[in-house]
Amino acid sequence: MEPTEDLLDRQLREAIPYIEDDGFTARVVQKLPPAKGRRRSLRSVILIGSSALASGAAYILSDGGRSVVVELSRLAAGSIWWVFGIALASGIAVMAGGLAAAMAKPGQLQP
Repeated sequence: MEPTEDLLDRQLREAIPYIEDDGFTARVVQKLPPAKGRRRSLRSVILIGSSALASGAAYILSDGGRSVVVELSRLAAGSIWWVFGIALASGIAVMAGGLAAAMAKPGQLQP
C-alpha cells in the first residue's frame, strides 16, 4: 500500500485536467531562477544557544531552583487572600495584554 501523501498527490494530479497552453508554462518554468536550498540560519543557533545559556545560569544562580521552592512555600503558608489577589492580578494582566494585541491589529480580526 502506498503512503497517504503519495496517494493523495497522485489523485490530485489525475483529477485536474491539463489545459494546453502551447508550451507557455514550460518556457516560464525554464526562465525561473534555480531554487535555493534551505540554509541553516545562524540566528536560530544564536537564539537557542543564548536561551540555553541563560536557563543554565538562572538555574545555577537560584541555587538549583531552591529559591523558587522557598518562595512557593512562603506563598502557600500565607493567607488565601494573597493567593487570590496574585491570581486575579495576573489574570487581569494577561487579559489586558490580549486586548492590547487585538487592538493593535484590528484588520486581522475576524467575526
